[in-house]
Amino acid sequence: MKFRIFPAIVLLIWIATSCNSGGKGKKMEKLPYFNLSGFLDVELAKLDGDLVTKTSRVNGKEKTVDTTFTLDQWKAEFAAFYLADINSPSLALSYSTDTNFDYLTHKLLPEAKGKVKEIKIKYVNNYPSSITFRMADKNLFFSSATHGEFHMNLASNKLNHYSIETTQKVWFLKPTNIKVAGIVR
Repeated sequence: MKFRIFPAIVLLIWIATSCNSGGKGKKMEKLPYFNLSGFLDVELAKLDGDLVTKTSRVNGKEKTVDTTFTLDQWKAEFAAFYLADINSPSLALSYSTDTNFDYLTHKLLPEAKGKVKEIKIKYVNNYPSSITFRMADKNLFFSSATHGEFHMNLASNKLNHYSIETTQKVWFLKPTNIKVAGIVR
């Protein structure tokens, strides 16, 4: 009896480990929208160790500090921007893309579902000089809205200032408003 169960177990293990889900880890050959994560990776790498004056406000209580960030800390600071990157296979047909003068705008289509409602990129000399995004999420018990801005210093070709503001509302509780802004020195 043991000899008949063993091959069956081996066969099940082999089947389970050899199956490959096609969507897992799959990257698109050509990105359909502005590569926000890639842009941030390039720009934040320029800021490693730079001094920033950071202002944090939670429900009206404000705190300002001068600090320096490592690359990992910059990436954590810009987590909302990374979440706003819409280049995923599931969102490939969810946004309209418009160009108007120096602006590239991606807007969520009315029939599509997605948290990111809009991303707007302003170009100066064919390079992004500012990026803004709007995200919103709502269900029966919770709603949140986030707005982020990223502005370049065209003289230094580095980030000049940024802000990220989020308002969250949980059913039966007062809304929580959080804003983080920074100026790179």
